[in-house]
Amino acid sequence: MNVKATFALLFFIAYAAIAVLLVLGFNAWWLLLLVFPPTLLMLWNINQKHHSLLRNYPIVGYIRYGFESIRPEIRQYFIESDLDGKPFNRRQRSLVYQRAKNVRQTVPFGMQADSKEIGFEWMSHTMYPVKVKQENLRVTIGNKDCRLPYDSSLLNISAMSYGSLSKNALLALNGGAKLGGFAHNTGEGGVSSFHLQEGGDVIWQIGTGYFGCRNAEGGFDAALFAEQAAHPNIKMIEIKLSQGAKPGHGGILPAEKNTPEIAAIRKVMPYTQVVSPPGHSAFRDASGLVHFIQHLRDLSGGKPVGIKLCIGEVSEFEDLCRAIRDTGISPDFIVVDGAEGGTGAAPPEFTDNVGMPLYDGLASAHRLLTTYQVRRHTKLIAAGRIITAFDMMRVLALGADLCYSARGMMFALGCIQALQCDSGKCPVGVATQDKSLYNGLDVTDKRVRVANFHRNTLKALVELMEAGGFASTEEISAEKMYRRVSTTRIKTFDELYFKRDILLKINDNSQEEVSLN
Repeated sequence: MNVKATFALLFFIAYAAIAVLLVLGFNAWWLLLLVFPPTLLMLWNINQKHHSLLRNYPIVGYIRYGFESIRPEIRQYFIESDLDGKPFNRRQRSLVYQRAKNVRQTVPFGMQADSKEIGFEWMSHTMYPVKVKQENLRVTIGNKDCRLPYDSSLLNISAMSYGSLSKNALLALNGGAKLGGFAHNTGEGGVSSFHLQEGGDVIWQIGTGYFGCRNAEGGFDAALFAEQAAHPNIKMIEIKLSQGAKPGHGGILPAEKNTPEIAAIRKVMPYTQVVSPPGHSAFRDASGLVHFIQHLRDLSGGKPVGIKLCIGEVSEFEDLCRAIRDTGISPDFIVVDGAEGGTGAAPPEFTDNVGMPLYDGLASAHRLLTTYQVRRHTKLIAAGRIITAFDMMRVLALGADLCYSARGMMFALGCIQALQCDSGKCPVGVATQDKSLYNGLDVTDKRVRVANFHRNTLKALVELMEAGGFASTEEISAEKMYRRVSTTRIKTFDELYFKRDILLKINDNSQEEVSLN
């Protein structure tokens, strides 16, 4: 007997039993409420053609869908070990929560990670620890062409737009930046009032849609840019070429989401579909990019201007280095975003298989800028899965001057890694525009947690630096960082990412050797 016939027989028996009870005088009408709705559901599913599972298992099939819907929660709360979760495991998340709440941040009973596992990383320490001064925890961003350099923290809030995050989340992030003395990147969605009203330092990111400085045709508007860039809270300008979550991919703001509030921020018409193309219209090549950098620097009154990208073709980054050398125009900073980074929703093919991972991209950028003798003019900022002090140590060893963190800051706000960022149903009110959800995020409390996370992470960085014998971040060396590459072999980061510490210095007429460091 097939499944459908079995169900039909069971319901026939049920109805027959109810009929017998009624004939015998029992008050069994209420039993029909238990049997009649499932019968209708069964008849509906047997005749529908969209779901094969429900057509073959018209009632039991829903049990499968039910368990599937709570599978992430079952794994996270009952099955995963402390080191299993992705993209961040429970131990990493717990560390952020503890630092944000300013509570115990230690672990008992030794190492949980397997030091024999391929990929395990560590740093060497010294027998003679040093003392790190507080002034060595700031980085001045701004080269010879910059009239208003910015004194930056080593750790700042990465790009997250209003619309992707709720207004309460942005208020808490910016309030935390104000309390802790670090910077808050707006994301490409433009500068909203929620980025400004708490008074924290702001990095204005400009993407391909030119939101906030956009003309009617969707191109760059110099007058609008100059007006917005003059705001005293805006300390730096960042031109986004690509991001780790979806490098080379544009975006669409649907008309229904383009509310009057969003439209006013982005300088577009409300309730119209707005397209962010994959590439910029203000420039088409490396030479155009560096001249656009100088144009923005002039329009902003001399504020630091840089770029953000996830490196793809290394030859294109080399073209940029060549253009910087030949024109004499240097970006004040370059943000290297790893392909593993990104809070934004993206097609899985782009998330998983497009772009260079952070360590490789950062090392390539540092190596090429050094090779073309333009490294000293530009600060490197690393972005992509950075939440702990050891994460910072690794990228500083590979050439970064400072770091961005997005998801670390989201955890500090209370993110539980529910992986609902693109649904509008974030259960803790971080990545949603649902008022009933984001009202649960208390700005006063969360701004303190963001500042606590920042302060405690830098405190841990100082302790690592002192243990390693590094009095300043400039002394952190790739030769002191190690990775196990097989069960019996280890390599330094210098061997893995720089191959050798002597590079060819490229001149117009000759080549000679120059030290990477």
